[in-house]
Amino acid sequence: MVEDMQVLTSPGRPAGDEPVGDSLDQDVPRFRVLLAAALGPLVTGYAVVATLLALVTLTAQHAVFSAGGVLLSAGPGWLAAYQVELGIGGHPLGMLPLLPTIGVVLLVARAAAKAVRRLRCARLRHAVPLIAAISGAHLLFGVLISLLSIGEPVRANFWLAAVVPAVISGLAATGGVLRRFGMPRVLADRLDPLALRGLRAGLLGLFALLAAGALTLTAATALSARTVSSLFEPSFGSSFGLFLLSLLYLPNAVVAAMSFVSGPGFSIGSLDVHLIGYRGGSVPGVPLLGGIPEHAASWWPVLLVLPLAVGVLVGWSVRAVDEDPAARLRVVVVAGAVVGFGCVLLGTLAGGRLGDGPFDPVSVPVGVASIVAFCWIVIPAGFVAFFAGAHAPMQPVGSLEVEDEAEPEPEAESESAESEDAEESEPESDEDVEDTDEAEESEDAEDSEEPAEESDEASAEGDEDFDAEADAELGLDLPEDEPETPAEEPDAVTESTEDSGDAKPAEDDR
Repeated sequence: MVEDMQVLTSPGRPAGDEPVGDSLDQDVPRFRVLLAAALGPLVTGYAVVATLLALVTLTAQHAVFSAGGVLLSAGPGWLAAYQVELGIGGHPLGMLPLLPTIGVVLLVARAAAKAVRRLRCARLRHAVPLIAAISGAHLLFGVLISLLSIGEPVRANFWLAAVVPAVISGLAATGGVLRRFGMPRVLADRLDPLALRGLRAGLLGLFALLAAGALTLTAATALSARTVSSLFEPSFGSSFGLFLLSLLYLPNAVVAAMSFVSGPGFSIGSLDVHLIGYRGGSVPGVPLLGGIPEHAASWWPVLLVLPLAVGVLVGWSVRAVDEDPAARLRVVVVAGAVVGFGCVLLGTLAGGRLGDGPFDPVSVPVGVASIVAFCWIVIPAGFVAFFAGAHAPMQPVGSLEVEDEAEPEPEAESESAESEDAEESEPESDEDVEDTDEAEESEDAEDSEEPAEESDEASAEGDEDFDAEADAELGLDLPEDEPETPAEEPDAVTESTEDSGDAKPAEDDR
């Protein structure tokens, strides 16, 4: 039995050393991981574009399916997913769908994050070769497609086909790597925490504005359901193509609706739609645009409640960031700047040239839209963050009085000093009285009064006002005047008595 168990156990590997989880990735060569991360999004994106074109070709009427033609047409479609402007028969096509762009960005970010895990990168700098490989592969593939499109009806600019996919894929790969590692310590230590909090609040406000635009677009489409349904073709192939076109351009329509809700609006050729004005014009026959009204309505300004609610939401989300209201206002300003920049980016990507016909161009006034969006965030959010957040407690009035009482004022100090001097000077005044009494009985009163005079002069130098008050209270005169009167009276009396004594014996002798 024991021998059978030994046969079932692998002799070359001790027990407990079995691979667990991702330990198998240690045996995978680094080059294979980089190659899979670089080519994976390219092959997947190109395959999705080719599949959609094949479905449209197969379902469309009077269309001849060709595998080679589908593969060649998928190249410009792949470039359109990366927002590379195309030329169709010499006419520019710059208004490209945003939904494929969102898809390829997520695809590249996911591939980069997975490659970082498989490569077991310990630090962010170890992932730099991965980002370079992904970006370089997109650059080469864009150059290849632009070269193959020479002489074809659909062409792409060489430099745009090389640079734009490389930049977008590099940014997406960086985002996937940062999601794995987090914010670099160097940037985290140098960035202000309030600025990071404002960045998150700004992203919240931007997504909330997009949600308001999506809600408005949904309501307009639902209210115009009959018009939308009439734009679909009777055949399945054409209807499927229109539905697919509307789905791919759905994010573009949401951005336009967001601009409409916030105030600036959008334009399609001669058509200009915004809350406070309307200028009619022709609209492409796409079901996605069936909700565009034919004339203005007086109740449209009510929709301004939506961006106002978004500003209140941003302010409420940052009300507890800091106890200082000024710090919360800084966060609100950063959030408003993020929202304004996001409106510029999304408005630029959502619009563009649409041939040279009556629908050219499709645009969102990004300058006005960014300023208006900034104001919609900063004003209500600043108000809410300032008044709804915590404030430093006001110092009670009683505490001020206690502090004032605790610190003696100069007048109080002088009064206390005067009281101490009074206590010290009272015995001296008694000594002066005793000295004057002794001066009346003996002729040596002047010698006994000299110490008192010296003490009075010393106290007079310290505080002359107090000596005057003390002498007035005790009923004493100045020390220089006091010894004169009692000193002269005994002399006069003795002289008179001596004279009278000498005269009397003379009369008796006679």
